[in-house]
Amino acid sequence: MKNRQQRFIAPKPAYAIDSVDHALRLALLLQQEGSVRVTEAAARLEVSRSTAHRLLAMLVYRDFAEQAEDRSYHAGPALRQVQHSGAPLGVLRRLARPHLQVMTSDVRESSNLMVLAGTEARFVLSVEGDQVLRVGDRGGRALPAHLASGGKVLLADLPRERLTELYADDQDVELSTLLREVGLIRKRGFAINNQLTEKGVTAIGVPVRDRDGVACAALSIALPSVRFSRDELPSWLAALNACSAAIARDLTDLDDDA
Repeated sequence: MKNRQQRFIAPKPAYAIDSVDHALRLALLLQQEGSVRVTEAAARLEVSRSTAHRLLAMLVYRDFAEQAEDRSYHAGPALRQVQHSGAPLGVLRRLARPHLQVMTSDVRESSNLMVLAGTEARFVLSVEGDQVLRVGDRGGRALPAHLASGGKVLLADLPRERLTELYADDQDVELSTLLREVGLIRKRGFAINNQLTEKGVTAIGVPVRDRDGVACAALSIALPSVRFSRDELPSWLAALNACSAAIARDLTDLDDDA
């Protein structure tokens, strides 16, 4: 089981084909977030509107996408239906980006914004650090929530009954062990993923709470395990908590203005 867990994130190929990568990322975006417009697709992929339009047209042609009457695009029949997060992803991403950029600049390690979708932690935003040896962009990826640092803190915010419902039939998860772990995470306010999902990568996660105190997302700092040190943990947590608080304030201000 350990070897299977370490294959969740594959390294980027040495000779990556950008057009294929763009199409696959766009398919993931449709699958995980439900819908997208040409302008948003272009911005997310950092390509021109015309390129985004051509990519979406090919996805429609191969049944990976469908175009609605309002000209937005939705996941097509070729894509497996997955459980979507209830979080306002576009708003979260927009508000969180400048704060993640500041934190990443300060700590010089990659950072991520995640939401919970069923038993998966979905990466909706990544900002890479500037060091040569660093963790790459995880945007659009998904990891088992009970292993990912951000997923763990989001699970810790759920009622016991909801956790039991999610994992009662999961043969890969020992429910009693998970309940004990999330109880500890709930008390200390953070979680660590030490090479559980990828060999050589360690991540620290904290929740982002809305104005009602509910964890609507999670933040993580991800770094090569060779640079992880318990002595540095307090400074990383301070950076994460400051970033989380800044995003939470922006979410609250947005609600007040609505």
